[in-house]
Amino acid sequence: MKRPREALAQGAASILGRALTAHELDLFARYLGLLVRWQRSHRLIGSSNEMWIVEHLFLDSLLFLRLLPSTVRSLVDIGSGAGLPGIPIKIARSDVEVVLVESRRRRASFLSAVVRELALGRTRVVADRIESLLPELEGGVDAVVMRCAGDVDELMPLAARLLAPQGVVIASGPPRPRPLTRGEWV
Repeated sequence: MKRPREALAQGAASILGRALTAHELDLFARYLGLLVRWQRSHRLIGSSNEMWIVEHLFLDSLLFLRLLPSTVRSLVDIGSGAGLPGIPIKIARSDVEVVLVESRRRRASFLSAVVRELALGRTRVVADRIESLLPELEGGVDAVVMRCAGDVDELMPLAARLLAPQGVVIASGPPRPRPLTRGEWV
């Protein structure tokens, strides 16, 4: 039976087309520890099972990198929750400046702890709604990512306003996607 670290290493290599470095694996292990510890009292995610977290959260988050252009230097994760997909993307692409947007205070506190504990440079947490960032970031972000539990069509216009020319919005959607008024499912 595979252990979480082995499952992450194998899955990430398949997704990224390269092996995670020892430093990246260490960051994921520390992130996993924080998630499990905070999950006990804060219910941030659906399960505290480490294999479930690796398979359903970490590897799913790394799938965003298949669509994220290599030229991306700035990224906003809307509704970041427990840092997904933003933190796994940051771990695998340390060159990208990341803004994690989460309006729920408890989750934003968790994100701040993760950024601090993992020493994720050029990463900040905004404990507010995305609308609060429009004056600062409108038209200046290379990519917006979101794991949508809500309505993608509702968030897409706000996300699009953040984008620089040639910017991209990448959103994971429901298992059975319905038609979008903007964009397309891949």
